[in-house]
Amino acid sequence: MRTGGLFLMHSLSSPSSAASLNLKEGTNWWWDVNESPVWQDRIFHLLAVLYAVVSVIAVIQLVRIQLRVPEYGWTTQKVFHFLNFLVNGVFVFRRDAQNMQPEILQHILLDIPSLAFFTTYALLVLFWAEIYYQARAVSTDGLRPSFFTTNALVYVVQIVLWLVLWWKPVHVTIIISKMFFAGVSLFAALGFLLYGGRLFLMLQRFPVESKGRRKKLQEVGYVTSICFTCFLIRCIMMCFNAFDDAADLDVLDHPILNFIYYLLVEILPSSLVLFILRKLPPKRGITQYHPIQ
Repeated sequence: MRTGGLFLMHSLSSPSSAASLNLKEGTNWWWDVNESPVWQDRIFHLLAVLYAVVSVIAVIQLVRIQLRVPEYGWTTQKVFHFLNFLVNGVFVFRRDAQNMQPEILQHILLDIPSLAFFTTYALLVLFWAEIYYQARAVSTDGLRPSFFTTNALVYVVQIVLWLVLWWKPVHVTIIISKMFFAGVSLFAALGFLLYGGRLFLMLQRFPVESKGRRKKLQEVGYVTSICFTCFLIRCIMMCFNAFDDAADLDVLDHPILNFIYYLLVEILPSSLVLFILRKLPPKRGITQYHPIQ
């Protein structure tokens, strides 16, 4: 009976032990991959290839638009695709940037793509705001100055943070810089929600039988949802990154986490938006299509 009781107790405790063992093995696997130089190289190169593909798609679309409407200069749509090409293309040099000395150069070179990513998609918000106000016969004269002022303010604040970090590289300054990026991402998310939502509701009031209305409604709805979610996730992750070293957005130190992060907040959103906005502008009778002054 004693032997049987011991056997029964072992049997009852074995599932818990097995679960603990599996959890430990899973945790070990995660850290083994993170600490492996081979896996760090593989994941970085995979991300670099994915970014390069998105960059090539953006520049192909830019060329297609230029061939379709060569008589127009740098329109909002062209600039949007050109910035997508640059933002996604520079990821290939991220590893070199992370090894730069002095350290302030690392912060500058790693922050610039994030700033450019904000500007790229803020341009899309501007484009939709212009369409919305023009459709309502409201003057759009103040939109572009507001766009440039907002971007200039973001860049000036970031430059000040870089100078402070260079003058006195304390941890608090790094936290403030990351929280600033979180705030910028939240601002972009709210911009998509505001103007994308307004444009979506306006299109809903158009005649149901309008084919163009249905396509534009789907386009605005999809892009608004994608970009709002993308920038909201970016905001949340930057907040974690500011206070938790385990959430550091460093591809070399946290390859698995960063693969998921960059896939969700940059590669997939950029790919989907480029696919949804793949339609070329008409050759004649163009409205809502103005060069940037």
